[in-house]
Amino acid sequence: MGDTELLAERFEEHRGHLEAVAYRMLGSTAEAEDAVQEAWLRLGRANPGGIGNLGGWLTTVTGRICLDQLRSRTARREQPMDETFVPDPVLGPLPRTDPEQEALHADSVGVALLVVLDRLDPDERLAFVLHDMFAVPFDDIAPVVERNAAATRQLASRARRRVRDATPPSDPDLGRQKEALEAFMAAARGGDFEALVAVLHPDVVLRADVGALVRGAAGSRTLRGARTVAESALLFARYTAAARTVLVNDAVGLVSVIDGRVRSVMSVTVVDGRITGMYVLSDPERLGRLEPPDEEA
Repeated sequence: MGDTELLAERFEEHRGHLEAVAYRMLGSTAEAEDAVQEAWLRLGRANPGGIGNLGGWLTTVTGRICLDQLRSRTARREQPMDETFVPDPVLGPLPRTDPEQEALHADSVGVALLVVLDRLDPDERLAFVLHDMFAVPFDDIAPVVERNAAATRQLASRARRRVRDATPPSDPDLGRQKEALEAFMAAARGGDFEALVAVLHPDVVLRADVGALVRGAAGSRTLRGARTVAESALLFARYTAAARTVLVNDAVGLVSVIDGRVRSVMSVTVVDGRITGMYVLSDPERLGRLEPPDEEA
């Protein structure tokens, strides 16, 4: 095996980890894949023999690539930071056995958390993701954000506070999540307004993202309050009728598949048996890259 093949083999051992880092940084599966590919190209231009810790080197390089993308995204204002933005979801079949343990061990991150991460400053997001999610030392992160270790620690601390204050708590038990979502679906399909209100938290927030090209139009919105969200659910009950439960990142959600194509994805947060947050993605461009998940595993 030649040096290039050996290096490629070693890189592939880290690909899954790097894609996880990039996805948490960018909230986009396609951009995460591009960032990891760029990391491979940079490795090819480096001197691999001089890299003592390949995994650490690749992690920080991937972080730097993502940071550049976030800074460029912000500077060009390509993605307005409005409340309707929902990150790319990762879909999978809902496990039939021991769903709680499946969720605890899943290498995933919730859509609700990604929404909060998208509102952090790029440097804060990098510091938080690399340190709090992947245990990268501040001394290694500091050169990437062009600060000393103490200032980098402060970046992560500010991000941690914002995440803690803004991320809605959710019951981690997939069984209880599924129970609440199925009650919501049954009420919507049956046109039972009061049953819908009962399964929704009084302060529930619904975010619906139809895509950047039409964001701000009537279909892209943020709704608050159980009765307001229930009214909307009845209006769009026909889409609920075509949906089935799946795993969306680390939580139970719904996917609507028509003619073999994903038409919408919704994930939820659940507390004490009631839905507190709903995140709906119906952007045709991004949904077109998703494969419909298999039936329950």
